[in-house]
Amino acid sequence: MGLSTTLPRPRARKRSSQGVTLGQVIALANQKGGVAKTTTTLNLAVAFREQGFDVLVVDLDPQGNLTMSQGMDPDSVEVSMFDVLVRGVPIDEVIRRVEVDVAISSIDLAGAELALSGMIGRERALQKALLPVRGRYDFILIDTPPSLGLLTINALTAADSVIVPVQCEYLSLRGLVQLENTLAMIRENLNPVVEIRGILPTMYDGRTLHSREAIEMLKENFGDVVFETRIKKTVRYAEAPVQGSSVLRYDPKGPAAEAYRQLAKEVLNGAQPREHA
Repeated sequence: MGLSTTLPRPRARKRSSQGVTLGQVIALANQKGGVAKTTTTLNLAVAFREQGFDVLVVDLDPQGNLTMSQGMDPDSVEVSMFDVLVRGVPIDEVIRRVEVDVAISSIDLAGAELALSGMIGRERALQKALLPVRGRYDFILIDTPPSLGLLTINALTAADSVIVPVQCEYLSLRGLVQLENTLAMIRENLNPVVEIRGILPTMYDGRTLHSREAIEMLKENFGDVVFETRIKKTVRYAEAPVQGSSVLRYDPKGPAAEAYRQLAKEVLNGAQPREHA
């Protein structure tokens, strides 16, 4: 039985043919772990930066992998996104300038969902925190945890759009339906404008029938929402974070870096950096 005959068909939307609007918040989300969310968040942000755009990356994952990927130790962080969301600390106090600006995470963030659960407006804590800095950046990218809990709901509520990295395997593809259902609830109750900006196939291996079938199924169900860029398996994506670096700085001329430059072109769709005062 082919994959396409077993996946429920979620609602699909076509991406606009116009350039992306600047000053935009983009969440990277998928409740399944190990699909290259953090890798994509960081390397897409650095690819934007190479094109002259001002970018903020928000590490909203308690594991702090994005923070570590830029050479910082989440275990030694004194103030992090936990304090921003729960204690109302200005987000400027947790932004560090590395390859791009990063609002850093720590393990304390694991307690944020419990701490937020009794707060009024808990789903909008991140949206409120970002308001003072949105005007400074062309893009704000949010790396979310591998769940559809309150941290991810905060990201989807604050976002204008969502990029969904999807591993080219059957179980990962099925999770798209649950994410789409969550987005439908977010649109109905919290953020009517959020939509899937694009679905990014990751861990792609064109030599295997399974990967090729997965791409066919994505195209059949989501059409033009699926990015043309394929993020292929390579050890470079694992090596770069060990050096506290994006793959674009670690191996700037390699195919891994070029893949994210190509993705950036797709997302930008002809947009140019805006003039800043």
